[in-house]
Amino acid sequence: MGLIVVAADKGAPGVTTTALALAAVWPRPVLLAECDPAGGDIAFRFPAADGERLDPRRGTLSLAVAARRGLQPGQVWEHTQKLYGGIDVLLGVTNADQGASLSMFWGQLGQVLASVPQADVIADCGRLGADGPVTDLLAEASRVLLLTRAEVGEVIRLRDRAVALAAGVEKRGRRGFSADVVVIADQKNFKGELTEVAHALGQGLGPRAPARVLGGIVSDARAAGLLRGHWGGKLDKSMLIRSVREIAGQLAASMPPQPAAVDLQPPQVPQPPVTRPVATPAPGVHAPRHRYEPDGRPGHGAEPRPDGAAAPGQVPQYRGR
Repeated sequence: MGLIVVAADKGAPGVTTTALALAAVWPRPVLLAECDPAGGDIAFRFPAADGERLDPRRGTLSLAVAARRGLQPGQVWEHTQKLYGGIDVLLGVTNADQGASLSMFWGQLGQVLASVPQADVIADCGRLGADGPVTDLLAEASRVLLLTRAEVGEVIRLRDRAVALAAGVEKRGRRGFSADVVVIADQKNFKGELTEVAHALGQGLGPRAPARVLGGIVSDARAAGLLRGHWGGKLDKSMLIRSVREIAGQLAASMPPQPAAVDLQPPQVPQPPVTRPVATPAPGVHAPRHRYEPDGRPGHGAEPRPDGAAAPGQVPQYRGR
């Protein structure tokens, strides 16, 4: 069990895409959590496992209401939903006003997400601002990933953000904090851009810098488009997914072992099958279409399992609505 936060400074790219890609290739059971106080958009970009719309009221908001009566880590699962493709998700707030109303809840949320049974949690925290309530959540994380491009302005802002973040986390009683920097890099100069960012961080912050380069993710707009739900397709061979899978492997290897699942349910007596009528979609709700390649022809990739879940290690095949 562990909490991995993905975040960025002003102008940095692809936090939600990176968090979603990490969850898609994560080698252990995982939960994707939207923890951006400015508002998330997964509920508007992806259908649920049954092809209908995700419920934006079920997630962080409903969990915060339940927390008024006390909150245990296992209760998180009561407020999750499943994306079409098989990823479990805890939806976040939909706008900044809702995020501000939960200012006293972010620290408690971080504590329960860090202890969710039977799964690691990947939290999309969006773009970080000044030290505030969301830092309470970051202080509970096992690892914090900060995204940047190999551009001077972005690296300098990230360097300053790492120093401020370390100071904020230290105020909350956590010593020796260090963030992992992930560089969104061009494929043609991938290693060179990682080296440049590592040099800039070391030069500006010294050997005890509160940020270190963990690796890079190839900038691949076409593959990122697949993850945005525009249209489906195989992602396994894309350079984006290959580089994300390497980052996921490094992070998962540093997480504590997950305890074996324990089934506490009594044996079920087999029941005869029940024939149920086929449900008619509600007006305005469209079932997910077959995925298509960019030229309009039906795709030929592997179809998802009947329950909408991807096999272990297989990237879910997202479909447009």
